[in-house]
Amino acid sequence: MKRAIAVIDGEHYAPVVRAALTELPYDFVAAVLLGGVEKLRGDDDYGVPLAPDLVASLAYEPEIVIDLSDEPVLSPERRLLLASRSLALGLRYLGPDFDFDPPRYAPVGVPSLAVIGTGKRIGKTALTGQLARLLARDRDVVVVAMGRGGPQEPELIAAAPTLEALLELSRSGRHAASDHLETAILAGVRTIGCWRCGGGLAGQVAASNVEAGARLAEELAPDVVIFDGSGAAIPPVDVDCRILVTGAEQDVRAGLNAYRVLVSDLVVSTGEGDGQYRAIREIKEVPVIRAKLRLVPVEPLGPGPVAVFTAGPAPISHLGADVVATSANLADRARLREDLASIDAETFLIEIKAAAIDVVAEAACERGARVVFARNDVVSLPGEPDLDAGLLALADTAMRDTVAA
Repeated sequence: MKRAIAVIDGEHYAPVVRAALTELPYDFVAAVLLGGVEKLRGDDDYGVPLAPDLVASLAYEPEIVIDLSDEPVLSPERRLLLASRSLALGLRYLGPDFDFDPPRYAPVGVPSLAVIGTGKRIGKTALTGQLARLLARDRDVVVVAMGRGGPQEPELIAAAPTLEALLELSRSGRHAASDHLETAILAGVRTIGCWRCGGGLAGQVAASNVEAGARLAEELAPDVVIFDGSGAAIPPVDVDCRILVTGAEQDVRAGLNAYRVLVSDLVVSTGEGDGQYRAIREIKEVPVIRAKLRLVPVEPLGPGPVAVFTAGPAPISHLGADVVATSANLADRARLREDLASIDAETFLIEIKAAAIDVVAEAACERGARVVFARNDVVSLPGEPDLDAGLLALADTAMRDTVAA
């Protein structure tokens, strides 16, 4: 039988809990009493020692956590937070009608970091590119990008593809705005494209070729590998450090998002709100930097009229260009085509997302318009720590610890 920790409360009468511990098919080595006083008498005997919390219960070498608590001691939110803590400790979390397994991660043989997220379109890939550019100043960097539109076999991009190359890919039926192509163009480092399908509550993928991509990255013998997550899915590799990106409007306490906080070494909250900061620090004492996304053309836009195409709302007043039209509909091809029908511009400034190539770049070519790609820089909000300095410090620590090990 598996060595188990029981999660119990004082709303259950102790003899009832003791009977359950005897009946259930586990070797209970300790229990964690969460709270509740209604049924406590002061001399309660559960037949096993009590640990103050899950971390302390590790002294009993458990293999699984069995939840025998209930409302009102454990609300759904508190229960999922406890499940997140259990998974972050590598322990399966099991209850009467739920069962959470810790995500599984394959080893990586070179210094590595991962950028993960709590959702889509919050700046995760932008941060991956920024981290890659920073580290590439004096290190050999490889990025492994995981996406829902990635190639069937891990694909190494050794040099940034041209617009013409992207159009050729698109016309052949490929997704030409995949994250690894975007990163290769905007970060100027070698990238490896991988695919994934599905994503669990704690970020585990259902299937992917990321492990094969990691092996390919190892063969390149870089100084450091950066793994780029996909949506809320976490690359299934055991990296030295993780950076979590979350949107200010998102709830880090929802579902098993707390697990993502618990397995991360730095959290970047993109947006103007500050509620996330307090919620994150309640989950874990981890550095948190609030930041915003800043759209940046990779080359001068010139004096003529400009149309801007993004996958979501983006400020444009700082561009210093004659912006005559904007569309935030790169992820909605029908609306994007409607927008294009009324747009007349000499230059198309395009984020490399979704329908950027197969719809917008194709339209630009047909009309003789110039295409300029845009990246998003992740910039600390006023009063916040310098993000670039924080990223470099984290990477230095990860690489130093890996060499020492």
